[in-house]
This record gives sequence, structure tokens and C-alpha cells, in this order.
Amino acid sequence: MARPKYLSDEDHDRISSAVAEAELLSSGEIVTILADRSDGYTDVALAWSALVAFLALGTLAIAPEFYMGLYDRLIADWGHEWTPRMILSLALGVATIKFTAMMLLQLWQPLKFWLIPAPIRTMRVHDRALRAFRIGAEQRTAGRTGILIYLSMREHRAEIVADIAIASKVEPGVWAEAMHAMLGELREGRTADAMVAAIRKVAPVLAIHVPRIDGDVNELPDRLIEV
Repeated sequence: MARPKYLSDEDHDRISSAVAEAELLSSGEIVTILADRSDGYTDVALAWSALVAFLALGTLAIAPEFYMGLYDRLIADWGHEWTPRMILSLALGVATIKFTAMMLLQLWQPLKFWLIPAPIRTMRVHDRALRAFRIGAEQRTAGRTGILIYLSMREHRAEIVADIAIASKVEPGVWAEAMHAMLGELREGRTADAMVAAIRKVAPVLAIHVPRIDGDVNELPDRLIEV
């Protein structure tokens, strides 16, 4: 399945320029990541499919005549008697068909993501953002001044994660304004503007708490990373 293209080359340049501009007044290093999704959610798809199969078995137990009559009409075998083995085989067949059909339905991504509970999406995006931060920014700057702005498109979630030198000085609520600015642009479908807005809100916070020092060098790339 082809990955959607959310940003143009011009958008990438705008975001890189915004990062470079923000870092002029701070020793902080901003890393930006845009993800198509933060997880495959195979376990959630399996759980929904298992639930549908279980409900089908429940229906079979409560009203077996429906499935038994359907089987008789399809097979056109009116002379047989239902044995325990046939009933168990029918139950297995019904559960297998329902499970498989639900898995196939969830190949349609809009339905799949609609079925994922919001708390699970939030948790998976948060976990993925933390992993991305540890790989791309944490402890990769001399002063532990990296900060990650992470946007996950299919989940409609965003995260801001800061390294210890910044996190120890800034209350988590300080990032709320940057998050609000970013999500406001996203609701209007302006992905690049959302990332730029977040960078511009983060910049003065970094300038106050980790001001630029003499000899400061750019330790992390300014470019947006798409995953």
C-alpha cells in the first residue's frame, strides 16, 4: 500500500527554515517527525474479529435454527439428522467466516482507524513519539537540549517531547499553546502550517530556558523526517 504524500518539497523547505530560525536564539535542537501512522494495530483488528466471531457463536447458541436452516438451504440436503459433530463443524465454520470477513473489512483503512478506541490511539502515538525521541534526539546533544515535535496523521494525534535539560525547566503545560496552534491548523487541513506553527510557539520557550551560547553548533538536522 502506497504511503500518502502529505507534504510537498516546498513544505519541507518551509519547515526546515522554521527550525533553523527557531534555533538561532537557543541552544535547543528541534527535531520534527511526521508519521503516516504510529502503529499497525493488528492486535486491535484481531480483537474486533474475535469479538464478531464470538457474537456469531452466541447467536448460534441462542437461535441455532437460523444457521441450521441456512446450511440446509445451501446444501439442499433435507434428509440428514444433525449430529453433535455436524453442529460443532457448523459453529467452527460460522466463527471462521465471521472472523475472516471482519479482518478483510478492516483492510479498508478508514474503517480500521474508526474502530480503534481513542485512548489506544493516544497511547500508541505517545509510545511511538517517545521511541522516536530516544532514537533521534535524546542524549544526542551535548547539553541534553533536544526537543521533538511529532505528528501522527492517521491517528490525528501530536506529541511534544523534551530532553532532560529542557524538561527539567519547563512545566508540561507550557507546551499546550504549541499543541493548540498545531491542532488548529490541522483541523483546517494545513499540515505544513501546523508544524511551522508549533515550531514558532516552541522557539520563544527554548530561547528563555536554553538561550544560545557562544560557539553553539547545530547538532541535529533541521529537516523534517517523514516515517
